[in-house]
Amino acid sequence: MRRSGYWLAMMLVVAGGLRALAQSTSVVDANAVPAWQTAAGGAMAFEVASVRLNPGKFTGPSFPLSSDDSFRETGGLFTADFPLSVYIEFAYKSRSDGEMHAMLNKLPKWVQTENYAINARAAMANPTKDQMRLMMQALLRERFGLALHFEMREVPVLEMTLAKPGVTGVGLRPHSEGPACVETKEMPKMSDAKEGDAYPPVCDVYMLIPQPNNMMKLGSRNTTMELVVDAFGTIPNGLDRQVVDRTGLSGRYDFTLVWTRPQRNAPGAEAATDSQGTTFLEAVQEQLGVKLKPAKDMLRVMVVDHVERPTEN
Repeated sequence: MRRSGYWLAMMLVVAGGLRALAQSTSVVDANAVPAWQTAAGGAMAFEVASVRLNPGKFTGPSFPLSSDDSFRETGGLFTADFPLSVYIEFAYKSRSDGEMHAMLNKLPKWVQTENYAINARAAMANPTKDQMRLMMQALLRERFGLALHFEMREVPVLEMTLAKPGVTGVGLRPHSEGPACVETKEMPKMSDAKEGDAYPPVCDVYMLIPQPNNMMKLGSRNTTMELVVDAFGTIPNGLDRQVVDRTGLSGRYDFTLVWTRPQRNAPGAEAATDSQGTTFLEAVQEQLGVKLKPAKDMLRVMVVDHVERPTEN
C-alpha cells in the first residue's frame, strides 16, 4: 500500500484493541454492538463530507487513523488520504493482521490500491476519536455502499504467556515505576525521541522507529497488554498469526522492544546462510519476559458483504 511508508515515518502503529475484528470466546453474539461504540454514543454521521479519488500527492491525516487512543482535537474536522481498506480498519477499530488481509484479498483490488481523499466536518465541535469512527461507518455505508457482518471463527493464533509466572522482563514494567505522562495536544515526531529520554516522548501512543543495522524499536507508555498484542499484529515482525494475550497481567505498562527486521531476498538472490541479530520472537522473550505459543481460538472476524466505488459528491 502506498501509504505504508508514511506510517513508518510517523511511527504511529495501528496498535489498539481489535475490538471489532476479534474478541475472546466470551462473545456470544458476533454481531453484538461493541462496548466502545455504545460508550461513544451510538450511530452518528458527519454534517458534510467530500470523497474524491486522489492518485496524486499524499496529504497526512488530521489525526492517526489507528485503533489506539492517540488523538488530537481538530475542531470536528476530518482529513485523510488513504485506500478504502484503511478507512474500514479505522471505522471498526480493526487492525492489519492476517485475518484482515485474508478478508481484504477477497474484495476488488481497488479497495487496497485506490486512494481516496476524504474531507469532512462533524456537527459537534470536538468529537472524540471513537465518535469519528462512528461517523466514518455512516459515510462508508452511504458513499461506498459498505455492508458487512461479523462471524465467530476458530482461527490459528499465537498465545502470549509469561515465560516465568509472575515475572516480566526488563523491557516491560508497570507504568507506575516509570516517568510520569506529560499532557500535550501535539502528536510526537521522530525528532522528539531523544536517546536517554522516555520512549515514546508522550504516553498513550505507539512509536516504531528504524534503528541502525536493520533494527526496529517499538515502544509505548501507559498501555495495556491487550494493546501490546494488538500492536504485534501491525508491525513488520514475520509473524503470520494474530497474537492473543494470556499473560493475566492487568493495569498499565511501559515497554520497549528492539529486534532485527526480517530480511527479504531480491528475486534470484541466494538466501542468507545465517541469521544475525535478535529475531522478534527472541526479543519478545528476552526483553519482555513473555513467549508466543501456537494455538487456536474462537475470534470475531469481519466479513464484507458488499462494497462499491464511491458515489459522486
